[in-house]
Amino acid sequence: MAGKSAQSTVAPSALPSKHHSQKQAAIEQQEKRIDEVLSYPILLSDQITQAVMEADSFKLECSEVGKQVERVCQMLRSAVRMATTPTAGVTFYDRPLRRIAAEVSKTLEKVLIQVKKCRRGNIFRRVLTYVTAAEFRKLLSLLDSSVADMTWLLSILDVGGAGGGVVLSLPPIASNDPIISWVWSGIATLHMGQLQDKTEAANQLAILANDNDRNKQIIVEEGGIPPLLKLLKDSSSVDGQIAAASALCNLADDRERVQSIITFLGIPIIVHVLGDSSMKVQIKLAHLVGKMAKHCPLAQEDFARENVIRPLVTLLSFDLFMDDALLKVGKQSIHSIVQINKEMEKKNLYKPGLGTSLSLHYSEGSSKGGGSSNRKERENEKPEVRHELKVNCAEALWMLARGSVVNSKRITDTKGFICLAKLVETEQGELQSNCLMTIMEITSAAESNADLRRATFKANSPPAKAVVDQLLRVIKTCDDPRLQIPATRAIGSLARTFPARETRVISPLVEQLSHRNPDVAVESAISLGKFASPDNFLCVEHSKTIIEFGGVSPLMRVLRMSEKAHLQGLILMCYLAINAGKSEALERAGVVNVLEGVDRGFVGQNPQLKELIPQAIYHLSMFHQSHSGLLTQRAF
Repeated sequence: MAGKSAQSTVAPSALPSKHHSQKQAAIEQQEKRIDEVLSYPILLSDQITQAVMEADSFKLECSEVGKQVERVCQMLRSAVRMATTPTAGVTFYDRPLRRIAAEVSKTLEKVLIQVKKCRRGNIFRRVLTYVTAAEFRKLLSLLDSSVADMTWLLSILDVGGAGGGVVLSLPPIASNDPIISWVWSGIATLHMGQLQDKTEAANQLAILANDNDRNKQIIVEEGGIPPLLKLLKDSSSVDGQIAAASALCNLADDRERVQSIITFLGIPIIVHVLGDSSMKVQIKLAHLVGKMAKHCPLAQEDFARENVIRPLVTLLSFDLFMDDALLKVGKQSIHSIVQINKEMEKKNLYKPGLGTSLSLHYSEGSSKGGGSSNRKERENEKPEVRHELKVNCAEALWMLARGSVVNSKRITDTKGFICLAKLVETEQGELQSNCLMTIMEITSAAESNADLRRATFKANSPPAKAVVDQLLRVIKTCDDPRLQIPATRAIGSLARTFPARETRVISPLVEQLSHRNPDVAVESAISLGKFASPDNFLCVEHSKTIIEFGGVSPLMRVLRMSEKAHLQGLILMCYLAINAGKSEALERAGVVNVLEGVDRGFVGQNPQLKELIPQAIYHLSMFHQSHSGLLTQRAF
């Protein structure tokens, strides 16, 4: 009765913040030492045993209850010994023990209340005991569940014993949510199992994480990340590292979960293992770096601090042989450099003293990125494995460079630019696409940062020239919009770096205005707009070049495409009219009539046009007197 009155006293104040109170209780439970957590149910068990001995009614039922309680108590004491007996190099995983101990305590509290009703000398309770027979059956059922929970718990805590491995049986506590028991078992094995069992557990968690977001969240909340990172560090098992990296990859598709990996110092571990592991492990880790950088800007920054870009570029450039001296020759294109190296190899002139691979050139002075210890292993690996590694490294660089000036500069500082250009030239498919996307992100960063633009895209820079050559080649010869669009966008981002005489970059963009794919045509209009924009110091010269290469006619067709195409086409058309209004090509195309006929509502939705169109009409009317000066007075 005292217990009930105490509960009724607390309840009213707890009601307004029930969820908060439960959460606070869970936190307090986690803060207690495990022996303190287990001492309470053991104390309850002793009290129940004493109450059973004093029972005067329902002795048979009390005796059965007492036997079950004794079994539970013995299991609790075994759990205490496991939890408090330290094992070298093993971290005890106590989360399921705390949860089950809390449930067992609730059951034992109910048992104690019921058994106390059967004590001698309580006439009132003896009269009412007849109606409590059903309660004993309920209590025995609850105790059976507690015994089953404790049996299962001891089995997963004894993963280092003869049984070992992940326990896939289902305890009563997880009957409504089996995932939690599988996660507990897997994490317990990661903490306390043998190496082979840890690998199996990591693979099981990877499968669970791949199913849905809820499973991923449970794995993170139940403490799965630290043991996975510990397994990843264990270089004695390649399979274990691959399994751990796979599980982490499946978890790292959400900003909060990526931040959890960062919180447990995962990034230094990932970068270290990336530089000194097997190629198959590096494949998984490069993919992990890309996913983390994609979903979390903080990961981008932390990876930059740990200098992950150098080993990624080193791995990406493996097998790319070039003469060291040629890397500095301004007149050599990337293609000619590669051809010279091929000829040298054919004539057996290539020797270690005369040249090095790009990977060795980039990793000079650094043990990261796979030094000589792993070089032989990489050379003997299957071509498809080496290709997959490069695909993932290129994707990781793409994600690291996306929206990051710092990371873009680091890639160019490691001379990764010339490597990317080479791969765009020689590769196809996903690797070529990822390299193009990386280049596109770097050029985008250069567009927004003058220092990066000046440092990387100098007119006499061989890497910059090699990159531009490959971008133009893709635009001209490739028929895949997935490649043409990033290449076109990259050229547009570099618009302010080209001198007026560099007309070769404008010609292919003008040609793409007539492309059958509207997205390619629109992207070409956007890029040409950056050449003709007033923000470009050479906008007048570039505008004249666009017109000279026949850009007006296909631009008129672009205006008839989608709403986006109409907007970008009008912007470019206005720039051409403002910068080169004297051109007869603009007059023959009837540009003035086109600009006059622009819908007022469309202009109202795009404020940029509200200023550009009147300016364009004004410049055209100045040079073409056949049109009335009233054109300039139209209000938009």
